[in-house]
Amino acid sequence: AVKLEGGRIMACAIEKIVNVGGIAVMGHVGLTPQKISTLGGFRAQGRTAVKARAVLDDALALQDAGAFAVVAECVPDIVGRALAENLEIPVIGIGAGSYVDGQVLVYHDLLGSLHHPHHKRFVPKFCKVFADIGEASRLGLQAFKDEVQAGSFPSADFSPYKMPTQEAAKFRAMLHLDEDIRLSRRRETHKRIIDADEYENIGLYGGGNSNTFSPSSASTTTNGGGDIQSK
Repeated sequence: AVKLEGGRIMACAIEKIVNVGGIAVMGHVGLTPQKISTLGGFRAQGRTAVKARAVLDDALALQDAGAFAVVAECVPDIVGRALAENLEIPVIGIGAGSYVDGQVLVYHDLLGSLHHPHHKRFVPKFCKVFADIGEASRLGLQAFKDEVQAGSFPSADFSPYKMPTQEAAKFRAMLHLDEDIRLSRRRETHKRIIDADEYENIGLYGGGNSNTFSPSSASTTTNGGGDIQSK
């Protein structure tokens, strides 16, 4: 598999890589580090209603092109939530709030380390080990896994990208305008994914054909505090 950064502009390339090359592709929207020179540096994306909607439309285009998942980087949590609720494929967040389907961090950032710890059996015999950071690394990775699974990371303290209240209201209004269209597209995508999964269709692992779409997470309302809630 490969990961490609960029939105709708990458859709044609992804479609060819998947359908012609037979290579699985993960998309990447929001902040795209490989293109920071065109973004003005490492800056959060999707902080206005128009740009937030553009991030969503980018992700939908990548899904339609055949991406199996999408990374969303450095966007407000309201945008991360909209992505998770409108895409059938998994949305993996890095600085995208707690509502996405999964979390990822850069390994060295997570561990506060400049060097990847080597397992002891891979250390050459001629090498003297001056420090043992392997256990600290293991504990750090385990703590990250535990907090993600428990839902305690990322907390509000680590979801720093906010959208002004007025822009958030505009974004929610935009989402409401074509909610039925997006839901229909999600049903189609769900069917396409299930139909293409031979193991799923024949129940190889005991699950049977799950060609039943549940829109529970795709239909949304808003509460008084301005947050998006699933019905």
